[in-house]
Amino acid sequence: MKYFAYGSNLLLKKMRKVVPSAAPNGVASLRGYKLKFHKRSEDGSAKCDAFKTGDGHDVVHGVVYEIEEQEKRALDRAEGLGFGYNEVEIEAESDRGPVTAFVYVADSEHIAGTLLPYSWYKKYVLEGAQEQGLPESYIEEHVAKVEAIEDPDKERDREKRNLSANF
Repeated sequence: MKYFAYGSNLLLKKMRKVVPSAAPNGVASLRGYKLKFHKRSEDGSAKCDAFKTGDGHDVVHGVVYEIEEQEKRALDRAEGLGFGYNEVEIEAESDRGPVTAFVYVADSEHIAGTLLPYSWYKKYVLEGAQEQGLPESYIEEHVAKVEAIEDPDKERDREKRNLSANF
C-alpha cells in the first residue's frame, strides 16, 4: 500500500516504530492542499494537517511510503483515524509521475486555528522533512517558521525529546 506522509511521519525511524515495513518510495507533491499546524490534538497542541484548498498554487510536499497491508491498522490507530483524522485517497506527483496513495487529513471538527504545536512535535516534522529531502524553501517557509510552544507536561516533553534522540 502507498501512504503519503507530510508531518511527523516523515521521520523514518518514528514511522517504523509503528509500521516496521515502511519503505520510502520518493518525495511527492500534493497540489491543492496546504500544510497547516491546526489539527487539535488530545494533548492540547496543534498537529499537522494537509488542508484541502483546491488552489493549484498550494502544495504539500511529503514522502510516499510503501507499507504492508497488515500494518495499516496500527497506523490508523496511531494517527487517530476516525478520531480527528479521516483517510482520503489522493493523487500526488513524484519525479516518477503520478502516485495514488492514501493520506490522513483533519476532520473539520478537529481544526483549531488558535493552537500551536509543541516544540518536540515541530522538531519531528522539521527533522523528517530534512531527512526526506523536501525542498529547502518549503521547509523554511512551512515548517521552520512555524511558531511552537513548550509542552507544559514536563514528563511528556522529556519522553518525546528522549524518543526523538533514540529514533
